[in-house]
Amino acid sequence: MRKSTNQGGDDSVNESPAGLGIGDTQHSSQVGVDMKDEDQSEKAIQEPHVEDNAVLNGRKDTIPSPIATHDDSKKHRSLRRVLQILGWMPRWCRYDPQNPPSFTLSMNILLAFSTTFTVANLYYPQPILNVIAKDFGVSYERASNVSALSQAGYAVGLLFLCPLADMIPRRPFILFLIWATATVWIGLCLTNNFEVFISLSFICGVGTVTPQLMLPLVGDLAPPHRRASSLSIVVSGLALGLLIARVLSGIVANFTSWRNIYWLAFGAQYLTLILLFFSLPDYPAKNEGLNYFTALWDMVVMVTREPLLTQACIIGFMLSAAFTSFWTTVTFLLASPPFEYSSLEIGLFAFIGITVIVLAPVWSRLITDRFVFLFSTVLGLSFELIGIIISTFIGSFTVAGPILQAIMGDSGANFAHTANRSNIYTLDSKARNRVNTAYMVFSFAGQITGTAVGNRLYAQGGWVWSGSCNIAFIGVAIIVGLIRGPRETGWIGWSEGWNVRKDNALKKESDALAETVLEDALPPLEQTAGERFPSEPNR
Repeated sequence: MRKSTNQGGDDSVNESPAGLGIGDTQHSSQVGVDMKDEDQSEKAIQEPHVEDNAVLNGRKDTIPSPIATHDDSKKHRSLRRVLQILGWMPRWCRYDPQNPPSFTLSMNILLAFSTTFTVANLYYPQPILNVIAKDFGVSYERASNVSALSQAGYAVGLLFLCPLADMIPRRPFILFLIWATATVWIGLCLTNNFEVFISLSFICGVGTVTPQLMLPLVGDLAPPHRRASSLSIVVSGLALGLLIARVLSGIVANFTSWRNIYWLAFGAQYLTLILLFFSLPDYPAKNEGLNYFTALWDMVVMVTREPLLTQACIIGFMLSAAFTSFWTTVTFLLASPPFEYSSLEIGLFAFIGITVIVLAPVWSRLITDRFVFLFSTVLGLSFELIGIIISTFIGSFTVAGPILQAIMGDSGANFAHTANRSNIYTLDSKARNRVNTAYMVFSFAGQITGTAVGNRLYAQGGWVWSGSCNIAFIGVAIIVGLIRGPRETGWIGWSEGWNVRKDNALKKESDALAETVLEDALPPLEQTAGERFPSEPNR
């Protein structure tokens, strides 16, 4: 009679070195299999080497030596041990289906902090391109390739790496990307060859997509009623990263060697890696077995199949175009008469972004979490439009114009982006990374368009021309937001009325989404128990 390996109904999780939470029974079975394999291998070694002399298809086929089989078995066991060591994680980070990870304010702030010092990698070189050009002995035009290739690498990572997060566990994926990027970053600190420098900048840009992995993770972990405010904290971390990178880079390069900002960034990345290693909870893959190329194609299909995603993507494109057009041309405006500010003063102009960082969580808590997401999107767009209109017509002779646009424009864009993300994350809980990637591809295309169009119009007609183009960008975004209502299931229309408050149907949808995510994480036994004892219905 076989004795049970898990007596007494013990449901405790075995703490394997890999941190995978394998049960005792499963672990004992695996050990039994390994011992059986070893016995068979030892028995095979004692048998004589047998060779088949039959010739098939003009070729002599032989039976592999049992000694070779034993060696292969040892290699597999060694590889398994290595993977267990590399996959080790602290006990408190391991996933337990009976007690899924809770999303706390401290975890929210940690993820925001992580996005700050990872996305900053893209913006450190922008204020010091002239210094980099002088140090490497290249023209300003060639030096601009540093920033351009970093952004190009980011686009490649966004398109080809982010969809992987729907197929594999995100904790090891995020940690690996941060480690790989930080390690390659050492080359940027040391190399004296410009071609190597720009090549490494591209590679680091590919790995700097971890913020776009953390945003869908927040969408999974945060409760539905706090999803928008939780996302806004992480988005504020992104804005803070842009601000810190540009300001800190200019100050450090102005008083010390420009290399020091790269060494500082290297230390910040490894600090982020250590903090996340001991804090980031494990979370199971949502689509195991999903084909990679199928996942890429799904992004194209979703944009053409989901009216809500298409609407959000077009709005995101217009928002990003207006944002980059303003921040590109405002540098030329402030450096020209009547202002003639220095590069340091222009860099300090970025401190206006602190207003956005402070306002975003408050807005999301008071507006985005309480009303339908489309209402917050259109309201943010209108807020930005007012700032752009005023700045366009007074910015040529008073600095109050660009200051007002920086505050109202950035705040409105932040509000609209957060509401857009919160809205599209309701589509498919198992495809949030692909949904987020599709949205960010449109946003990135908008950034490229805004930079090119804004520069061209400013060169031809000055501040008024580029500002008028920004008005058109936001105007189109508002129209796209208004032609399809928050409860409309088709491409155009306002079915189910104009009420902007979240009704009971939307609340039930959020509750159902949360229950779906929980059921995916629960073992079959607990799902059955939940069906036998249903919770009290929402009132």
